[in-house]
This record gives sequence, structure tokens and C-alpha cells, in this order.
Amino acid sequence: MKFAIILAGCGQHDGSETHEVITTLLSIEQEHIEWFAFAPDRPQQRVINHVTNEEVGSESRNILTESARLVRGRIKPLDEINLDEFDAVIFPGGFGAVTNWCNWLTQGVNFHIEADIQNVVAAAREKNMPLGFICIAPVMIPKLCANATLTIGNDADIAEKITSMGGNHQDCLATDIVIDNTNKIVSTPANMLAQNLVELHTGIHKLVKAVAQLA
Repeated sequence: MKFAIILAGCGQHDGSETHEVITTLLSIEQEHIEWFAFAPDRPQQRVINHVTNEEVGSESRNILTESARLVRGRIKPLDEINLDEFDAVIFPGGFGAVTNWCNWLTQGVNFHIEADIQNVVAAAREKNMPLGFICIAPVMIPKLCANATLTIGNDADIAEKITSMGGNHQDCLATDIVIDNTNKIVSTPANMLAQNLVELHTGIHKLVKAVAQLA
């Protein structure tokens, strides 16, 4: 079995959340599953100084180049993905999910998802492949799969927005998951709620195992 991991850069505030990516990869390998990473080959929407949490307007970074830092170079451009080689696709969280894959962070429910992300999800669903969404990444699900069941944790405001887009939100602990068996979608709150790496890994490992079972 082999999973495709889709990344959005490197860093909590402007890319993929590093702890979530590493615990996802750890969980996958603990289940004796292979993996390979992909990321869009285009500029990030913003660059954040992770010491001050302030935007660095004068700096530009590439999503693929930054993502490669997390996976020791085991990565290719997203447009080179061949889903025939994989059994499932997982999308870790981090603010890159809502800035580099879509513009939820600035547009809310009126956001749009980048074409490369839409294409991968559409192709995976056409093949009836399971999908895993972590942390804030599940906010994309209602626009990718109508009437899907999902979680981002227990944030009432975001849950209300998900419902307004046609999604079925379920509150969930960081250590647990929500499974939509009909649509083969698994989600977990991860760092939306996790207080430490143990909680983070517990929820993500459950997600990986559930995705594997669906595959």
C-alpha cells in the first residue's frame, strides 16, 4: 500500500504544519505503508516570520521547494502525480492549506480552491480512493464533496461556516477522528485542539489507520 501526501510549504503559519506532517509520516510507516510527497510548484501566498508571527512582504518562497524540507527531498511537483501508483491521498494542515491550496483565510465561505488541488481530489474520488484531511484542511471538503461529514474540532464559528456550505460538521477531540464511510473521507482536528505531540499523534495515527482500512 502507498499513500500520496500533499504539502503546502513548511511552517505552521504559511505552509504545512511541521508536527502534523512528521506525525503523519511516522504513522504511515508504523502501519508499514509506503509514501511519497507532492506539492504545487508555485509561489506561496505569503511568508511569515515564525519568530515574530509577522508577514515578511519583501520575501517570496516556492511551495514545492519549502515542502521538500519536510520530506528530505522525497517529493515531486503536484502536476506530476500519478494516482495509479497510490491507494490514498492525505492532506496535512497548517495555514498553507488555507492560503496556498485555497484562499479560505482571506475569503471565508466565498473562498476558491486552486485548480491543481481540485484536480487531484476529483481524480482520487473518481478512482474511489479514500482521502484524509488534517487540522484546518477539512474546511475545503464541502466544496470538494457535497454533503460530506467532517470535523475541524469544536470551533463553533468555523463549524457554522462549514454547515452553511453544505458540509456536515461533527465536533471531535484531537485524539479522535470523524469517518465519512460513504465518501471515504477521514478527518481529525490535530493542532486545532491538540495540546501536545502525544494527542496530535494519537488522532493522526487513527486517521492513517482508518484511511488504510477504507483503501
